[in-house]
Formats: sequence, C-alpha cells, structure tokens
Amino acid sequence: MAKTVYIIGGGASGFFCAVNAARMDPQLKVVIIEKNNKLLSKVKISGGGRCNVTHACFEIAEMAKRYPRGGHFVKKLFHRFFTKDTIEWFRQRGISLKTEADGRMFPATDTSQTIIDCLLEEARRYGVDIRMQCAVTAIEPAAPGFRIHTAKGAVFHGDYVCVACGGFPREAQFQWLKDLGHSIEAPVPSLFTFNSPRHPISRLMGVSVEDAKVTLAGTKLQQRGPLLITHWGISGPVVLRLSAWAARELAGVQWEFRALINWLPELPEPVLRARMGAWRSEKAGQKTGGKNELGLPGRLWQFLLAHSGIDEQKRWADLPSKNLNQLIKNLLELELPVQGKTTYKDEFVTAGGVALAEIDAQTMMSKKVPGLFFTGEVIDVDGITGGYNFQNAWSTGFVAALSIVAMAAGT
Repeated sequence: MAKTVYIIGGGASGFFCAVNAARMDPQLKVVIIEKNNKLLSKVKISGGGRCNVTHACFEIAEMAKRYPRGGHFVKKLFHRFFTKDTIEWFRQRGISLKTEADGRMFPATDTSQTIIDCLLEEARRYGVDIRMQCAVTAIEPAAPGFRIHTAKGAVFHGDYVCVACGGFPREAQFQWLKDLGHSIEAPVPSLFTFNSPRHPISRLMGVSVEDAKVTLAGTKLQQRGPLLITHWGISGPVVLRLSAWAARELAGVQWEFRALINWLPELPEPVLRARMGAWRSEKAGQKTGGKNELGLPGRLWQFLLAHSGIDEQKRWADLPSKNLNQLIKNLLELELPVQGKTTYKDEFVTAGGVALAEIDAQTMMSKKVPGLFFTGEVIDVDGITGGYNFQNAWSTGFVAALSIVAMAAGT
C-alpha cells in the first residue's frame, strides 16, 4: 500500500520537504495543505523581492552562532543538510546563487520568482498534490497514521504529518499542537526596528553610519554594525540583530527601553577625549560646526553638537569643558528612549514555537508522537537577518523528507 504524507503549510520549509520526499520516493503520496490562497508568500517578499536564499557561511559552528534561539539544535541539523547542500540543490536545477559583500546569497536573477518557479516546477514534476484555502484545525493520532481535521469539515487520513505552518504571533494559535502533547515556547516578535516617536533624531531620517554599536541599557546585550536613522527611529542590521538577541527581554518590557548608541566603536574614550581636547588649540579659531574629522555624516555631527548644547558657530577655543564632556558622552553613549517597534519590511519573524527538547534534530520527528514532523519557523528556532531563517527552512524540510521516506520504506 502506498503511504501518504500531509504537509501543513505551503511555505519554504513545507515545499522543500514535499518536493524532496516526492522525488526520493515516487510511491509516496505527498499532499501540501495551505490555508491561504497564496503559496510561498514569504519567499516572494524576502530580501526586497529578491529572496535571500542563504548566507555564505560554510562552518557549522560559526553558522550556529547566528541563531539567538536554537543554536545547539541547528548544529546537529546542519550536519545533515547545510549551506553547501542548498547551493548545490539549486545549482542542479539551473539556479546559480551570487554572494553579496555582506555574505547574503541571492539568485543571480535578482528575483524571488526564480526560487518560487523552481519549487513549483519540482512539485509539478513529482506529482505533489497542493490544496489551497484549506485550514487545519486539529491533528488526531489514529493508529495507524493520523486524521487531519479542516475548518471546512473535511477529514483527511495520512500515514505521516509534517507541520510546516510557520510561526504564530499568539500562543493560543498553537493549541492544536498542544493538544498533541507538545510544549510551546511563548511566541514573541523578532527582527524589528526601534521606534522613538517625537525624538529629534528622527529629523535625520536617511542618515546612515557604517559602524555603530547599540546596547540595551542595563544589560550586556549589544550588537555592532550598520545603522540607519528613519523617520520613526533607528533601523539597519545592527538594530535588527539586537532585536533578535533581545527579543524576549524587550517583549517583557513591552518594547519600552533605552538604547545606548556608540557612533565611534573603534575609538576608546581616552583616545577620543585626548583628540578632541587637542582640537581646542589646534583648531582654536575654527567653528565646531565645520567639517568633523571623525568620519561622521555632517547632519549627524550637527545634531550631536546641538544635543550637547553647543552652538555650531562657537569656536573650538571657546568650547566649555562641560559641553565638550557632553559631546563625548553623546558620541560614545547617546541615550535614545525607545517606545515601540516596527516590523521590518513585512518580514515577520517570531521567536518561540514547538519546544526543541521534544523534536529529534536528526530526523525532525516529534519525540512524543511517532510519524509527526516539524519544519521551519513553527519550531523554536529563529535566526538573525541575512538568509539564516531560510537556511533553517531548507535544512529542516530536507531532513524531514529524508526521515519520512526512510519511515515509509520501513528502514
């Protein structure tokens, strides 16, 4: 008798599981159930519509450090399917990936449609059955196999089930998985920008700094990298990474906190203090608002002067020590009150999901319910921005496919 696997979710990990399982075992009946009327929607919008497929990192231990939650789990997972395997999988299907300066990898065509078309073609080639607008409400073990209940009243029977439905913003939405005996790590948002409404820094919207360090006040949580000032606050890779690492802490304070910005992380305070002290004699007759020698954008420099109570027409020789000290403080530790967050470019990512202790990283199968698998963002794994969440999707999807095929074969 041919075996059947139902894959709940038509996103990246669900499709990758489906097409690989169908290819590896032509006798296996593979069905994708998608609650919406669109497939691969996150793939479509990722990377500004280009699809950040993975990251050019080829050391498992190094890659694992990019996951605020699930680093130890993905270490085991990546030994079975990793970055090089992703690149090769797409290459064999005529898609070459290119690496950008920051390590992100995109299809050479620069369009996410290339990845979508590839996955849809694989599904067509290997006879994957896709059912749209079909929301699952419950999974019921029914030895042998499972009964899958849907919102429209239909009940499907499958030998195996792979849950690839993505993350949910509220814990109550995981109830159908709790009913199977699984524990859920409470979901909280990750990868978001910091809002500082009405703060004067927002008038610098569009200004960027290539190397800044942002610290969560009162903690050791900090990140360093490019920062962008927006009309609502601050963004850029350094903020997104910090939002991921501090996701639970920030949710706990309802996203109201103080961010400390170091605009010159390469310069120790004693060096900066000595340099600026010397300017009072070296630049004695020059105005403080002239060109700065610290490499900061002009608009940011003028803002920092004003924020330190310094008139940009004042000469360096006339600069009081009190104001100089304040300027040094604002250069190395500008305090920015944050009130709220904004989702980054529609790329909604959650921290939380099915507890990793209840999933076998070698197979992606539940340790509680044999024949039940989990892939992608529904599990408590999330990466920083840069292609890491997609690599988790490809890896979990492929490993689940391998395991399902082996189970169907009785091996």
